[in-house]
Amino acid sequence: MVGTTHDSRLRHLAIISLLALMIGGAGLWAVFTFLGPTPPRKVIMTAGPQGSAYHEFGKRYQHILAREGVELQVLPSNGAMENLDRLRDPQSGVSVGFVQGGTTREEDSPHLRSLGTLFYEPLWIFYRGLQPFAPTKGIRVPRMSIGPHGSGTRALALRLLAMNEITEDKAQLLALPLQEAGEALLRGQIDAALMATSWDSPIVRTLASSEEIELFSAPRADSYVALLPFLDRLVVPEGVGNLAKNRPPSDVVLVAPKASLVIHEELHPAIQYLLLDAASQIHSGPGIFQRPGQFPAPETIDLPLSQDARHYYKSGLPFLHRYLPFWMAVLAARTLVVLIPVLALVYPLLRSAPLLYEWRVRRLIYRLYGELKFLETELDGRDRSQSVNDLIAQLDDLEQRAHRLRIPAFYSHMPYTLRVHMKLVRDRLEQWRHDLGQPTSG
Repeated sequence: MVGTTHDSRLRHLAIISLLALMIGGAGLWAVFTFLGPTPPRKVIMTAGPQGSAYHEFGKRYQHILAREGVELQVLPSNGAMENLDRLRDPQSGVSVGFVQGGTTREEDSPHLRSLGTLFYEPLWIFYRGLQPFAPTKGIRVPRMSIGPHGSGTRALALRLLAMNEITEDKAQLLALPLQEAGEALLRGQIDAALMATSWDSPIVRTLASSEEIELFSAPRADSYVALLPFLDRLVVPEGVGNLAKNRPPSDVVLVAPKASLVIHEELHPAIQYLLLDAASQIHSGPGIFQRPGQFPAPETIDLPLSQDARHYYKSGLPFLHRYLPFWMAVLAARTLVVLIPVLALVYPLLRSAPLLYEWRVRRLIYRLYGELKFLETELDGRDRSQSVNDLIAQLDDLEQRAHRLRIPAFYSHMPYTLRVHMKLVRDRLEQWRHDLGQPTSG
């Protein structure tokens, strides 16, 4: 009798499932062991002084990353040059910051990468009274703030002043922070203030709308752009600061570098994508100097783009990051790295399991067929006068073993066919005994 081996089948399925789970578990262990660290929960950004565009933008990045469970600590600084020093220093803990175009080169900052340009940083020259510059006569105002030490404003201002042969010994060049310089100019304590910052800076908006403060228009802006390719020529439209008071009273020409979001090359790729997505939310809108979608832009002004930034600008966010929360997408991405090759191993195993099982069943049946064939061969070789009782005993044993087979019902036709063939052999043996005049079992 052939058993309906439900338990046996379940046992084999359990073994296969356990093997698949073991392979999957090994794969997940490999995810967390060999794929490197998970993204950090805390990232440090170096921004800018209070009241600067860097500082205001830093707070917006902080808010967006907080929604994704990442704490962004925004450190104040004197500006782009100090940001650059912090990013270069491996002991600072800073991994991202705003850097003004024209402040470094790849060979000077080999471990830094750019995530793209974000916005224009016009060099605003606000003044009281007489214009601070004359093309051939140099500076005419003794008290002028050109930004604190470590700021991009000061680095750019000194560079432009040197091009006009205006040195520090010919003018009183003050190192006031952005907000303090603007307030000092409004109070009449200084005569001019240079500040390289975005139109979004609150102090720029205040000075641009004031009736007491003038905005200097660069008469040779095209020459500066030609000599310093990291600069752009921009025009501040008449009345954009205050339409009611028509401030400024006419169009003003400025020169402007662009600000980039710079990272240390070891910053986790998932955090890079998070920062790029935040940059798109913050900087992609229209402005007085930019069209919608112009920023962030994959421009390599000072530093090369990171590989992840190149992928982002080409294809956007990775697929999982588009549809899953940040940390879930990170976990899913890490898991898939190993799960795909694991599935490549497990799937053929699971697919071949029924074939392997059928092979095992057939092997049990064919083993009995082999013994039955051997018995028939021995019968064919005997003399008709010989007894076949020993062969009948062997056949009895074969039938008992066939009866004890535990095979799923799906394969039950195989042992039944075997038993039919055994019956044919038994009939021959019984006829042999009858011919010898021996009693038969029938």
